Amino acid sequence: MSLLPSWPEPIVRVQTLSKSGIRKIPRRFVKPPSDRPCNIMDITTTSINIPLIDLENLNSPNDSVRQETIDHISHVCREWGFFQVANHGISHELMEKTRAVWHEFFQLPLEEKQKFANLPMTYEGYGSRIGVEVGAKLDWCDYFFLHYLPQVLKNENKWPCLPVSCRKVISEYGEELVTLSRRLIKILSIGLGLNEDYVHKSFGGDGESSACLRVNFYPKCPQPDLTLGLSPHSDPGGITILLPDTNISGLQIRRGNNWFTVNPIPNAFIVNIGDQIQVLSNAIYKSVEHRVIASSNKERLSLAFFYNPGGRALIKPADELVTKDCPALYSPMTFNEYRSFMRTKGPSGKSQIESHKSPR
Repeated sequence: MSLLPSWPEPIVRVQTLSKSGIRKIPRRFVKPPSDRPCNIMDITTTSINIPLIDLENLNSPNDSVRQETIDHISHVCREWGFFQVANHGISHELMEKTRAVWHEFFQLPLEEKQKFANLPMTYEGYGSRIGVEVGAKLDWCDYFFLHYLPQVLKNENKWPCLPVSCRKVISEYGEELVTLSRRLIKILSIGLGLNEDYVHKSFGGDGESSACLRVNFYPKCPQPDLTLGLSPHSDPGGITILLPDTNISGLQIRRGNNWFTVNPIPNAFIVNIGDQIQVLSNAIYKSVEHRVIASSNKERLSLAFFYNPGGRALIKPADELVTKDCPALYSPMTFNEYRSFMRTKGPSGKSQIESHKSPR
């Protein structure tokens, strides 16, 4: 994990840049030609409907319906790494309230948000960059990062205090997302032919598993063809549950050599597999490279909830999934060691998980 006590360069708040009326983005946000989105108009029309799972089917009294749903989730984890879930048990009212308090937070005066400015030691709070390399190209995004689990890391005093309902809403949302996450990782375990609590125990169980939230705010950008809201990466943790902005699409997933814009379904969550699940499953389930494009027309807000192993959890391929014909693809590594790569380098495609492969 990064040990730098402060950022190596002055922090630039992207929202402030956007509101200043600039017509050209600063050079530190301009991506190399090979990393830029191609033609923005082409990209926004190249959209894709990722698989939709109705979680209510898991409550069916019909055994075959429940099994078909488990099999469907297992299939999309192998073939897609991304899917949407409906009838997930979280009220639409809570989803909207949570979006609303974060919209209000990002519209507060800068000096109010600066009270929660983050540092690279933990990333907790109000931030505008990931990675600590000097001269790195930056993404067109501000964010707020906070911890839910383990309890020893949860500190509501580091959460926004405005709007006044913010902390209460954030806490309720986190409790609901932890419940949903644990339900999903149980299904992932079963789909791999493992005990239903295998992933949960591997992550450290109730006392050690970690959960955190990153709220992404993407201001309007005068030159969206030159930059990205978030650079290509696979998520380093366990699973991600995303509450997307349904007013404007921006999330893209990579399939083969092409990028596709995901069409979010109202009141559904987008779920994706992280690198730790790819490791535990010995690459049966796949994490998928994704990115976010910028927009010149509208600002966007999305909430990424990460359910991860505890920092000290040693993650390796499950013994039951390692055979003579399918040897272990990855060396054991603690989650703290693994995620230090992104916290140092920033988003870097799938290079981290690829570099983690065991030597043959």
